[in-house]
Amino acid sequence: MTGAERRQQLLDIGRTLFAAKGFEGTSVEEIAAKAGVSKPVVYEHFGGKEGLYAVVVDREMRQLLDMVTGALTAGHPRELLEQAAFALLDYIETYTDGFRILVRDSPVAQSTGTFASLISDIATQVEDILGMEFKARGFDPKLAPLYAQALVGMVALTGQWWLDARKPKKAEVAAHLVNLAWHGLDGLEQKPRLIGHRKS
Repeated sequence: MTGAERRQQLLDIGRTLFAAKGFEGTSVEEIAAKAGVSKPVVYEHFGGKEGLYAVVVDREMRQLLDMVTGALTAGHPRELLEQAAFALLDYIETYTDGFRILVRDSPVAQSTGTFASLISDIATQVEDILGMEFKARGFDPKLAPLYAQALVGMVALTGQWWLDARKPKKAEVAAHLVNLAWHGLDGLEQKPRLIGHRKS
């Protein structure tokens, strides 16, 4: 096996083990044993478990971010919501192990940050789209970041639930997410008010 092939093998094994057992539950010994190599080979390629984990997480975060930002191509805001929802659900369906790793609390600082910062990156993309839409409808575009975080957070948390539930089907989940988001946005009040006793 070439060095590059061995490195990829270790990444694949690490990804599977981290998804199944988490960072703490996975050992260098287990990674090495599954690869049929000695522990020093893992250290040689990644400097240890932390290095391997950081590379796995970095690749998964890039994959998810690329899928979501690459999907945002439509002109109509509702279709953009559909595309964003489908992109996240596609990632969960195709890269289940990767998503399991991303949603766990990470003990290692990665170059691309945590799942929360990834969601924030995606929300920034959505924020630009919402800002234009808010301005066109006479709403304060300064509120677009708040709404972007809310929308992306809703999709991400639903995605975490769907990861294990897998029912209803992906298209139905996307339709319900967009239904809630779109009709919520469609009936948006320019100056929302609280109706309960608490006002601050």
